[in-house]
Amino acid sequence: MPKLVKLYIRNVLIGFAVAGAFVGMLLWFNVMNLWHLVTSSDAGILAVGILWFAHGVVFAGVQFALAVMAMAEREDGGPRRGSPVVDLWRPVRVRAEAKADPVRR
Repeated sequence: MPKLVKLYIRNVLIGFAVAGAFVGMLLWFNVMNLWHLVTSSDAGILAVGILWFAHGVVFAGVQFALAVMAMAEREDGGPRRGSPVVDLWRPVRVRAEAKADPVRR
């Protein structure tokens, strides 16, 4: 199996595991009375499954995106440690000249 496919499957599994922990915490801490809604409804298991799947898709996408972005390297071959964009945010003096508008005369 190609390395990229292995990377994708591993990160999707991690994302769905994190989503399972997240949904478990939502139920454990009874956020918005979710535990009562799930246990008192006959479709509670379906609701938890859909909630886990929806969060799993989101967390898996974020996990894979983080893994891909962490693979970036500098041109000299070393790993990237932050972005040099901060250096580019220095103020620059620009001379502004007012020109006469021929329409407003």
